[in-house]
Amino acid sequence: MISNEALKAAKDAYDIEAQCITEMKDYFDDEEFSKAVELLANATRIGTCGCGHSGIICQHLAHLMCCIERPARFISPAEAVHGATGYLQPGDVMVFASRGGKTGELLPIIDICQKKGVKIISITENLESPLAQAADAVLKQHVNRETDKWNAQGTTSTTALCMICHALQAALVEVTGYQAEQFAVIHPGGAVGERLNHKKLGEK
Repeated sequence: MISNEALKAAKDAYDIEAQCITEMKDYFDDEEFSKAVELLANATRIGTCGCGHSGIICQHLAHLMCCIERPARFISPAEAVHGATGYLQPGDVMVFASRGGKTGELLPIIDICQKKGVKIISITENLESPLAQAADAVLKQHVNRETDKWNAQGTTSTTALCMICHALQAALVEVTGYQAEQFAVIHPGGAVGERLNHKKLGEK
């Protein structure tokens, strides 16, 4: 059995992150969120970009978009400045995620997007940051504290970012009228695919 201190830290992590998600609603901006959803709904292609933990969640966001048939890919910050932004065309959308909004690797990519006429959605805690100021829509990432005792690891902040991505997808399903029958076609695998395709065939 691990120590009581370790068990308490583990249980406290649940409370910290639950509190964060609850508080995030207080920072929800209807107008900015609506702008972001409309941009994503109308984009032919979507790119996502971030570093570290933010980059990992941006990969998740790209997959979520593909799951509702919004063509998307994660563009590595390292590859973005070596030609990968050629994926994006005028009117497309790039989603940037950076808690501080000043991640150095992302700033040159903003310039590329602006020169190409690519719309920018920024997700950041710092609404005064370069990333926020360059955005066509900016979504506030609220974080109460990280779960580790030093308040340093990308834990709660990762959950907060993931929650915003899930909210975007939920809204897009409504805006685009995406149906489970469509998802069944592209997701025949696993238990979810089996359930969706049985329903499609009228089976119980």
